[in-house]
Amino acid sequence: MNFTLQVWRQKSRNDRGRFIRYQVRDISPDASFLEMLDVVNADLVRKGEEPIAFDHDCREGICGSCGLVISGRAHGPNQKAATCELRMRSFSNNDEITVEPWRAKPFPVIKDLVVDRTALDRIMQAGGFVSVKTGGAADANAVAIPKAVAEEAMDAASCIGCGACVAACKNGSAMLFVAAKVSQLALLPQGHPERKERVLRMIAQMDAEGFGACSNTYACEAECPKQISVEHIARLNREFLRAKVT
Repeated sequence: MNFTLQVWRQKSRNDRGRFIRYQVRDISPDASFLEMLDVVNADLVRKGEEPIAFDHDCREGICGSCGLVISGRAHGPNQKAATCELRMRSFSNNDEITVEPWRAKPFPVIKDLVVDRTALDRIMQAGGFVSVKTGGAADANAVAIPKAVAEEAMDAASCIGCGACVAACKNGSAMLFVAAKVSQLALLPQGHPERKERVLRMIAQMDAEGFGACSNTYACEAECPKQISVEHIARLNREFLRAKVT
């Protein structure tokens, strides 16, 4: 398969940046999008040019490191898949594909397609954890948790923190990310002792980082590779109101 790429190149966060056109030929339809970029970079290195910088690690949709806006869609045209899981057969031969980084004020571009997502780490550091002393490991069945509650908590915990929800939101909101992290602990008894302090701290940090308010367009849910439901945002709002009132 052959493609024309329009790739965002930016030397540093202070550089203006611009799109550069690349022609890519003879790509296997079974190749992943990142493998295709590997081919482009190998060709650039052979020519003595600077390779395209992009984030990646596990390449299995687990770590959340990869994240590109591909032809206007966070993680590309497929749903329930991260950028690394996107295969070139999802495109048509001779397609022109635009590749750019996450676009959000709290995610400044470091270089090319790499952005600084440590704002999400700071939100987690503000309260996305359980700090109470639990002692030794309890028996698995010592605390009874209804199956439906456990499954909902696990659904929230599946968030990989890639930031696609922020990139997809017209307001650059991190509400779905914060909601997933608050929700997974609010649902389980282990997270109850700190639930009020947790939600207040995490939302305060989210606001301090410059993330916008929820746009209520459901774009975050549509682009989330783990299909985190916006129902968790409703729970986040309830947790916040409960903490403020009580």
